[in-house]
Amino acid sequence: MPNVMRNIPPVNDLLDLPPLRSLVERANRSVVVSGVRRFLDNLRVDLANRATDMGVPGAQELAERIAEWIIQEEQLTLRPVINATGVLLHTGLGRAPLAQEALDAMQANASGYASVELDLDTGERSRRIAAVEGLLVDLTGAEAGVVVNNNAAATLLTLTALAADREVVASRGQLIEIGGSFRLPDVMTASGAKLREVGTTNKTRIEDYREAINQDTAALLRVHTSNFVVVGFTAQPTLNELVELGRRRRLPVIDDIGSGAITDYSKYGIEDEPVARDSIRAGADLVLFSGDKLLGGPQCGIVVGKQLLIDKLNSHPLMRALRVDKLTLAALAATLKLHRDTPAAEERIPLLRFLATPVENLRHRAERMAEQIAAARSVATAEPCEDVTFLGGGSVPTQQIPTWCVKITPARGNVDDFSSRLRNGDPPVVGRISREAFMLDLRTVFPSQDMELVGAISPDSAEA
Repeated sequence: MPNVMRNIPPVNDLLDLPPLRSLVERANRSVVVSGVRRFLDNLRVDLANRATDMGVPGAQELAERIAEWIIQEEQLTLRPVINATGVLLHTGLGRAPLAQEALDAMQANASGYASVELDLDTGERSRRIAAVEGLLVDLTGAEAGVVVNNNAAATLLTLTALAADREVVASRGQLIEIGGSFRLPDVMTASGAKLREVGTTNKTRIEDYREAINQDTAALLRVHTSNFVVVGFTAQPTLNELVELGRRRRLPVIDDIGSGAITDYSKYGIEDEPVARDSIRAGADLVLFSGDKLLGGPQCGIVVGKQLLIDKLNSHPLMRALRVDKLTLAALAATLKLHRDTPAAEERIPLLRFLATPVENLRHRAERMAEQIAAARSVATAEPCEDVTFLGGGSVPTQQIPTWCVKITPARGNVDDFSSRLRNGDPPVVGRISREAFMLDLRTVFPSQDMELVGAISPDSAEA
């Protein structure tokens, strides 16, 4: 084994070979040197642990391997991808893509300093929520609003500020679990509030809430069950009923609508998604929702409602830990401005544009792309096909959205291997596997990405 170790070339000799010399010219020398040393250290450990003799590659081959390894190691884990899954709010792919106006606003405020907490008129310190509060009030009809880093944080802050060490009445059928095994009862426990479950999994009546109220009750909670549906023999009290009970007993009603619809999505075939303005109009004291789902903005959690209650949230110590930065505020403000004009929102906000794209448009694109993709050496067949997809992001899981795909059968290997090659390509392409074929769903592909998508599978980029 010591003789084998002596066959490993010195670092400087390897750096003089073309693969690593060209990498030094394109990258930072210290990064390359560090990479070479780490690779050789790993190689020595591997050699020492081998039960059988293992040869050391020649210097040229070793330099090529090291250069390839350094490039792979230096590649960012967080990278832009082409989403060809058809899932519009794909949690693994960052949910809603941002409008160009939101990107421009982020760039403008990221490149220097920004008036995050400064009133430019008076020169005095201001509240950072001022950047978006007026827009939230206009769009929802609420008295005030606050923004934190996601809707789970909005729930945590609300329950902590209003109900710590007291009871919150909630329907057993609405105690949801969202992505990552994140459960509403756990959030409530973390807030210090005490959960008072009422009703059964499928049936809860307003009388159940009424009978549960006692001197320790702090609030009534309604949660939109966005990621599952209970059908059959079911019942839940309406928001109007909860508001009437809350007012009679002087208790705030908290309405967590989840996905954050600012407008009615029924025009896109998405039914039964609560709209923030409707909840405020019905009398909910606080309405909670996400910014990066149906709103089509950056990740954040939004709370709108009564000024007195919003003030309690703003003044709570937890608010500082959950507040958002200037980039989120800039992107959110730009997105909210677009929502003031529905035609502009449909044209500029990617999520709405994807939903509004006619099926016929997708069919034409699929037909054109299938013909081009079929020419790739890695492809046996590529054909357009009609299919359905889903909104995703824990929203309306039972409601299908019509779409068109390019259905691909690989020329060699299995579909999983083909999917992996595309996923690890440049650019990474993420599709879905269905019916023993690889599907490129165009519902979530920007038209400007069509040729890039074809190029990822074309003969020029296919394997030899």
